[in-house]
Amino acid sequence: MLSTDLADLKAHMADNPGAVIEDVARERKVSPRTVIEALPPSMVRIGAGEHFAAAMQDIAEWGEVTLIVHTDDAIFEFTGAIPTGEIGRGYFNLMQPKGLHGHLRHERCAGVAFVERPFMGKTSAFAAFVNVDGGIMFKIFVGRDETRALRADQLARFRQRADRIAALPAA
Repeated sequence: MLSTDLADLKAHMADNPGAVIEDVARERKVSPRTVIEALPPSMVRIGAGEHFAAAMQDIAEWGEVTLIVHTDDAIFEFTGAIPTGEIGRGYFNLMQPKGLHGHLRHERCAGVAFVERPFMGKTSAFAAFVNVDGGIMFKIFVGRDETRALRADQLARFRQRADRIAALPAA
């Protein structure tokens, strides 16, 4: 990406921090990771992908959150507790027989981005698991309370995990 294009993208994201990341990436012909990295530095911290399992195990203790998978063809949302998981046979396996379950290719995770930004008139906070191609595997959003405010306990855990992961050097 040319430095002028990057500067333009950073200016766009500073003016529109709530823009849909995947839409901006498609419109600008860049990866979603590039769009996340173009957000104002106060809104994003990124840690290495090797922390995938630790982040997922921590999130499994947060309670009800929303997991979103955004593709060109659909946006899937799951609201509920994320199950615990374990690594086996090349996957991070979500250990639950019903509800959200499955097998995640954790070794393709190149980064975990912790994003706090305005979105649709409200503050949002999410962890984006970014793959080796710069795409977003999925996002997990901090839950909201009965007043639609971010849950304070989860936001504290989100920030603690961001501090841990973003501060750790890559192996």
